[in-house]
Amino acid sequence: MIFHITLEHAEDGWVVAECPALPGCVSQGKDEKEAIENIKEAIIAWLWAEDQKTLYTLPKEKAQESIVVAV
Repeated sequence: MIFHITLEHAEDGWVVAECPALPGCVSQGKDEKEAIENIKEAIIAWLWAEDQKTLYTLPKEKAQESIVVAV
């Protein structure tokens, strides 16, 4: 998957990275390279958390097979 991110240089010297497509998905780094690596990890964690939240909303009474797919 491909996501667009924004980089903003903070006054304290840190670089803040944000993924606008994923509300609240923000990270930072000491430089642009570190900020980009950190936002990649944040995106993965954000997507995992959303998937986990969805698992708890699925009906428990139906016998459904859960299949994991990688994208």
